[in-house]
Amino acid sequence: MANDDGLLGVIGGSGLYEMEGLTDTETVTVDTPYGAPSGALVLGTLGERRMAFLPRHGKGHRIIPSELNFRANIYAMKQLGADAIISVSAVGSLREEIAPGHIVVPDQFIDRTRGRVSTFFGDGVVAHVSFADPFCSSLCAVAVGAAERAGATVHRGGTYICMEGPMFSTRAESHMYRSWGGTIIGMTNLQEAKLAREAEICFATLAMVTDYDCWRDEGEVEIADVLAVLGANADLAKGTVAEAAGSIDADRTCGCRSALENAIITDPAAIPDHRRKELAVIAGRVL
Repeated sequence: MANDDGLLGVIGGSGLYEMEGLTDTETVTVDTPYGAPSGALVLGTLGERRMAFLPRHGKGHRIIPSELNFRANIYAMKQLGADAIISVSAVGSLREEIAPGHIVVPDQFIDRTRGRVSTFFGDGVVAHVSFADPFCSSLCAVAVGAAERAGATVHRGGTYICMEGPMFSTRAESHMYRSWGGTIIGMTNLQEAKLAREAEICFATLAMVTDYDCWRDEGEVEIADVLAVLGANADLAKGTVAEAAGSIDADRTCGCRSALENAIITDPAAIPDHRRKELAVIAGRVL
């Protein structure tokens, strides 16, 4: 029997295309005002927690990072009732002490993407949401503890460099990111985090390290080496999510679920009817 603590959304990255152990499962296709998500979502129960699982890159891993419909993915999670999202992502390490096979739960971002849509607002509705601390501190603490119990080597905190992709970094870029204080590098999580904040959903990343990027002298990032690590990382991610599912506090006081308080500055009378309808799922609480 599932509890009433809210639905946990899980976005699976490279190597994580399904969640084992779910019971009472159903596959749900969600229509959104922003188009189709990456694919159908699987609803089920893990332990006592209701969960919605979405493979980020679609069935068969067919969507590159720049093509992802981030708005549709987060909207679908919100529509299904998610109040927390754990995003599982493959990343490269920018630090010697963070080795392939380790997990990082980052607490900051640097944006190196170009032209991606990162907001539900605009088109007649202006909102400015705080993003100084882009991850939910409460959910990050849960993720760290869950990863440790699952047997992972975990690094708490760090800066996720979100690059455009799909190519990996040049060596000069990799060294530059290290000089900026970057900890890990990936291609997907920034837009998810921004949109989750606007949707008042707690958000944390499980960054699964697959390689050392190309700043080391060993050579380039080899996709064959990355793929070899993905399998073990996927099992570790599944164990971590299972541990986390039973540890999320329904009464957490992180502030994520009130992120839109006073954020919309457009005169309510000036908001177009079609935008009010589109935003009902995301911002209906304050509209």
